[in-house]
Amino acid sequence: MSSMTTAESRGYQQICGDDGAMMVVAADQRGGMRKIMAASPSEESAITEAMLGETKADLTTHLASQASCILLDPVCAVPGIVDRAVLGRNTALLIGLDASGFDTTPDGYRLSRLVPGIDARKVRALGGTGGKIMVYLRADRPDANVENVRILERCIADFAAEDLLLVVEFLTYELPGESKDAYKAAFPGLIEAGTRICLDVGSKVLKLPYPGGAATCARVTAMCKDVPWAVLSAGVDHETFLGQVEIAMANGASGVIAGRALWKDCISLDRSVTRERLTTIAVPRLRQIQAILARHRSARAEAA
Repeated sequence: MSSMTTAESRGYQQICGDDGAMMVVAADQRGGMRKIMAASPSEESAITEAMLGETKADLTTHLASQASCILLDPVCAVPGIVDRAVLGRNTALLIGLDASGFDTTPDGYRLSRLVPGIDARKVRALGGTGGKIMVYLRADRPDANVENVRILERCIADFAAEDLLLVVEFLTYELPGESKDAYKAAFPGLIEAGTRICLDVGSKVLKLPYPGGAATCARVTAMCKDVPWAVLSAGVDHETFLGQVEIAMANGASGVIAGRALWKDCISLDRSVTRERLTTIAVPRLRQIQAILARHRSARAEAA
């Protein structure tokens, strides 16, 4: 099991709140964010990278400033959000290495993509507290994961050489011809086995899909030992996510890296609407999540 160096531990402390729990606002999406903001395909195609950058600036100013950290991309968001001092000095910054979308093999396996030119040294040059890499894993099909595991290994080694924090995320997916019921039944096992793959290649902090229930969360925590894991929101509605956070934290999770559950119904092509909704809708949602995190961290401290 890989443990964090002093420098990595310092980065980890910075992405956590005062209670020691990860509370990261995820805003590194590009394609998904365009779909949310647009009312039609033509409107979606008209959304430029600069327009996305301004939306991410609003997310940073009006939402992430109330959290411990924001996750942004190096395509639309940074370095602009750093250079223009949109990002407050007390908000940490994770920079995503993964590109939008994925390639597909003839067997229907997903191949992850990286943003060209973004490595650990570049993340540091862009002002990042650390990086985040996401790959697709289908843990029950070893041949599906060969190239994506290589990506993980390269990125982990690169960030270790720079002594810079790296958060590792994986997503799993349905195979062609697989029924939704079969995939749903397999999902908890896929999360457990995918977590094992990530740990075996040296991951030190994990961002995971909600594993599906209390028992699976507990098994993931036992497997991770001292490796902290945060639960991602995967676009579920806010109330559903609150329940997932409650169960994950009760069973050993170390926090949250949440995006769409916070802001998917708040962002708009009209920036005045975005700013108002972020303030009146997204920030109160954030406060609810923070209250859950603080309560569980306090209970753990009392039990220690």
